[in-house]
Amino acid sequence: MTIELPILITFVGYLALMMGIGLWAYKATDSVDDYILGGRGMGPGVTALSVGASDMSGWLLLGLPGAVYLGGLGEAWIGFGLVFGAWLNWLFVAKRLRVYTEFTDNALTLPDFFEKRFEDKNGILKLVSAVTILVFFTFYASSGMVGGAILFEKVFGLDYTLALIIGSAIIVAYTFVGGFFAVSWTDFFQGCLMLVALLIVPIAIFSQPETQAGLDSLDPTMLSLFSEKTTVIGLVSLLAWGLGYFGQPHILSRFMAIGSASDITLSRRIAMSWMLVALLGALATGLAGTLYFVAEPLENPETVFIHLAHAAFNPWIGGLLIAAILSAIMSTIDSQLLVCSSVITEDFYKKWLRPQAQSKELMLVGRIGVLVIAVIAGVIALNPQSSVLGLVSYAWAGFGAAFGPVVLMSLFWRHYSRNGAVATIIVGAVTVVVWKQLSGGVFDLYEILPGFILATIAGVIVSKVNAPSPRILAQFTEFEAKL
Repeated sequence: MTIELPILITFVGYLALMMGIGLWAYKATDSVDDYILGGRGMGPGVTALSVGASDMSGWLLLGLPGAVYLGGLGEAWIGFGLVFGAWLNWLFVAKRLRVYTEFTDNALTLPDFFEKRFEDKNGILKLVSAVTILVFFTFYASSGMVGGAILFEKVFGLDYTLALIIGSAIIVAYTFVGGFFAVSWTDFFQGCLMLVALLIVPIAIFSQPETQAGLDSLDPTMLSLFSEKTTVIGLVSLLAWGLGYFGQPHILSRFMAIGSASDITLSRRIAMSWMLVALLGALATGLAGTLYFVAEPLENPETVFIHLAHAAFNPWIGGLLIAAILSAIMSTIDSQLLVCSSVITEDFYKKWLRPQAQSKELMLVGRIGVLVIAVIAGVIALNPQSSVLGLVSYAWAGFGAAFGPVVLMSLFWRHYSRNGAVATIIVGAVTVVVWKQLSGGVFDLYEILPGFILATIAGVIVSKVNAPSPRILAQFTEFEAKL
């Protein structure tokens, strides 16, 4: 694929728009509260698309279409699990988390919320949760950088390492400058662009006569949700992706930042509508690639959207559609870097090093934290054989197992204790790491499910043995009265 001037101009214009939003947000960011949560002033529309865009990432336009291109609609079970999990997250978690985090002395991060929810005076819970976030988000951010490198490598013909450096620098730039305002508003525009791209590309390909003719010769198993390769473990593993939503800090932070709890119902409807259409578009894109590239199969399945956009449209429209991939990547990695920044700022620097630090100093530390995490993630992404979907699945499982049970029990179970929360996080994270190293039989099950189950059991047992104080029980009663 050779670089064409219209594609280059489209890319540069798009990136200039994103940086412009970043600079605008920089002027609107006056405090660490603004930088981390946008002053809790996000509207329902911006919140909804920001949740969707930061959730789906590059796997929506690279990983999922590539999986369908290879394996057919059997990969759609991931989508079913994700839609159900996302809906439950909006329905049961969003409002309670928004109310409880403000109730607990305006907690700005998940570790900060956990500390205040359980009155953790010695900071052990905050430390354990903060370390877990930084570890798994480094892998998650790495997946975005791999996606950016693949994009720049294929579109501009760059060496993988150079493509990685350029793509990562662009992604980091406006997160560094603008904080939560920049991330949320760029996510809004990126979510719109992603949706348009996922509708236009498959429609354009399927409307071509040669593609329609190819449907008759398509292997029927590609159109089936079940095949000879479908196993109970495989099916359960795909559906289990939905459990991950309850523990994703970059998604939960959007619930914390929405302007009012009363806006959540409208925001949920917008977000779920966007998600359903986007996932259908991604599945259709993968099938379109299977039909279009029969004669010359792609070397890298995760580039199917890039090749389809380039083949089906003139360079100006193709450039805009390919920019949607960068949108998907940027919209997730900026959220991840911002969460890491907030953890470094609030949960390490302010907690342990400089409790008296003022907002300007904390914002500077947060921006430096963005750079540090980006560099580490970039080093992990240096392997050109890295898979976007593989890195995402590992980080998704880590957060889902370590934080999902903690968030749910913190919001719904008054007798959940500090020690129970610590046990939950440790057991969930360790189970994911260990399970990932094993293979064969039951160990082929996606690690999020055993991690989630064992973490929940650990939290319940420890909380039964070490009950919370009467003060914490009274605080929970007061919180429920505010719902």
